[in-house]
Amino acid sequence: MTLDILQKEMVLALKNKDKLRKETISSVIGAIKKAAIDQKCKDNITEELVNTVLLKEQKTYQEMIDTCPADRVDTLRDYKIQAEIINEFAPKLMTDKDEIKTAIVKILENGYIELVPANRGMIMRALSAELKGKADMKIVSQVVGEML
Repeated sequence: MTLDILQKEMVLALKNKDKLRKETISSVIGAIKKAAIDQKCKDNITEELVNTVLLKEQKTYQEMIDTCPADRVDTLRDYKIQAEIINEFAPKLMTDKDEIKTAIVKILENGYIELVPANRGMIMRALSAELKGKADMKIVSQVVGEML
């Protein structure tokens, strides 16, 4: 996902008078620009940075849904709609354990890291560098634990 696509979608939502969609995309764009400033790449916002922020926002909205009191029906409905909007743009992560296990084996073979419990930290660092933003790191950690 690129910042240009998000900006075009925000303009489209504005033209369609879809206030909630426009505000959601606008807040995501703001978070992306803030992250770019923090990483000192304001003029060169990469697709990787956009995807990282989208995944972070996706997680934030899921937490908001989970912690919202059940009696606040309108707020909960808005959070769910906003989460769906962000899910449209967020990259799809690998969640299939077999697929993740195959990727782990390939990465470890290329990196020549021995699969022993003492190397768990080194293994997770190598996997994080390769799979972050492509796979759910909780599942990756579970699979590594099972493999050890």
